[in-house]
Amino acid sequence: MTSDDTQPETTHSAEDDPRNRDILIYVDGALKHRDEAKVSVYDSGFMLGDGMWEGLRLYNGKWAFLDDHMDRLYDSCKAVALDIGLSRTELVAALEETRLANEMTHDVHCRLMVTRGVKVRPFQHPSLSRSGPTIVIIMEHSKPVDTLQSKGIRLATVPQVRGLPMSQDAKYNSHSKLNCVIACLQAEQAGADEGLMLDPHGFVNTTNACNFFIVRKGEVWTSTGDYCMNGVTRRKVIELCRQDGIPVFERNYSLVDAYGADEAFLTGTFGAQTPVAEIDGRSIGTDGGRGPVFARIRTLYKALVAETTQ
Repeated sequence: MTSDDTQPETTHSAEDDPRNRDILIYVDGALKHRDEAKVSVYDSGFMLGDGMWEGLRLYNGKWAFLDDHMDRLYDSCKAVALDIGLSRTELVAALEETRLANEMTHDVHCRLMVTRGVKVRPFQHPSLSRSGPTIVIIMEHSKPVDTLQSKGIRLATVPQVRGLPMSQDAKYNSHSKLNCVIACLQAEQAGADEGLMLDPHGFVNTTNACNFFIVRKGEVWTSTGDYCMNGVTRRKVIELCRQDGIPVFERNYSLVDAYGADEAFLTGTFGAQTPVAEIDGRSIGTDGGRGPVFARIRTLYKALVAETTQ
């Protein structure tokens, strides 16, 4: 059962867990009950979306691919001159402090957020953020609902497209997600679970929340990566395919290619790999987007997670 049966199913639909009602949230060095965890209305993240975030997944008491996530966070913050104010060691210690305080070990999702901090006046100039960054860590018991694998996800191609890097580079995991929110709204209006987004040239790129793959005649295809989030799970899947001898290509391809796919799936930290059953009303393959290549990739990925979180 999801946390609210009236809500549409998405790639982030999770089973209801009553323990989440009393989680402790890290806010700038203090652990606070979720009802008391607050940031200022002058915070640059709230006011402007000026910040970066990471989603992490806990298995067996360890964060999967933690170094990859930390690399992306620190690289993104450096690119926009956002000083996190903590070393990697200190930030990882904050994650561990929060995990232990919540007595969490498995099937946990974390949202780690860093903003430019509280502003002295409600305007956009970064120099108005003078008190240092705001750091928030939210951890929830969060197990994906079983129907994500059994039913698969329905996608609708949306009018909202991915932006060019010179406007806002999609490789930043930025708090400014309005582009993706609009795509999600358009997909919902079309009766789908998520929006399939094209790049500025009309090629298939990504969804509003996850990276997108198709399988055609045993070959795995995904976008060039030029206009989408450089997903950690996406990168791991590509590496696993190469190591296992599965042909994988980062390339341009059109909706015609996607409609004719034998298999299709999404990748992301929360759901790992989620089958795509339908695109624009067209069924994918004969088993809800699943197939032998998808099954092999899921097996390889589970083994990698188990190996790296022992």
